[in-house]
Amino acid sequence: MRNKRILFVLFGAAAFGLVAAVAVSRYLSNAQALTRDMRKVVVAKVDIPLGTKLVTEQLTTVQVPGDATPDGAFESADKLVGRVVTVNVAAREPVTDFKLAPEGSAAGLSAVIPEGYRAMTVKVDDVVGVAGFARPGSLVDVVVVIQPTDNTTGGTGPISKIVLQNIKVLASGQNIDQPKNGDRDAQQVKAVTLQVTPEEAEKLALASTEGKLQLVMRNSIDQDDEQTQGVDKRTLLGGEHAAPQPDPGSLKSEQPKQKPVPAAPRPVFEHRSSVTQDAPKAEQPKPAPTPRATVEMFEGAKKRNVDFP
Repeated sequence: MRNKRILFVLFGAAAFGLVAAVAVSRYLSNAQALTRDMRKVVVAKVDIPLGTKLVTEQLTTVQVPGDATPDGAFESADKLVGRVVTVNVAAREPVTDFKLAPEGSAAGLSAVIPEGYRAMTVKVDDVVGVAGFARPGSLVDVVVVIQPTDNTTGGTGPISKIVLQNIKVLASGQNIDQPKNGDRDAQQVKAVTLQVTPEEAEKLALASTEGKLQLVMRNSIDQDDEQTQGVDKRTLLGGEHAAPQPDPGSLKSEQPKQKPVPAAPRPVFEHRSSVTQDAPKAEQPKPAPTPRATVEMFEGAKKRNVDFP
């Protein structure tokens, strides 16, 4: 009996040992497979502002799984030295190709200008620059108040008109970096740099020379095109109807539709002739005849209807 217990204990220990050996073997093989699938990825060692030319001290490499490697990642920091970042790169964030300007680009503002666009600076003050809230990354419209040189507008006074829409602010003063999450204070600057096409640059140059500019900030998700007729003194004094104000940041599709204001009823003047004529009286409808009771009577093979009064 005692020998059976010893054999049972030995058999159980061997079984548990075998299970443990198999589990450890599988764990080691999985770890080795994971190690073989690891890849080197270059990440930022510190926060890198946009427009900065990369140096070796700002970069480091880490090991990441092959299926988790981001597109456009680099395995060696030597390939990134001298490149310019076009966005802010946080520490421990991979430096990928789409965050970099083309090779040979100079550091600073020129690196963040997209192909086909230009950077143009306009003079602003606290009023023109939206009280200092026109920061890098903001979207604005450009309004000009100008004196027409002909009578095409139908008036002789100045006219205000939106000449450019959905224009991105590249720099506020000499700052090309977007404000951080906690930095919401306005900055007093004397100039704002805008991202425009060559055609828009021509309009902006003429508008700043011949008239007075005004920047109008818009929501970053509101990029619709709004066509206006412009305003002169005559239309300015025409008045405007009151409209409900939407909630901050709400979309245009979420705003209640404005009901059209009904026009005032026009007075109706009744013309009476000096000679009174009697209008013909309308004929009164004749009363419908009273229905009479009808009974069918059979006389042999004949059938006839008899009406009762």
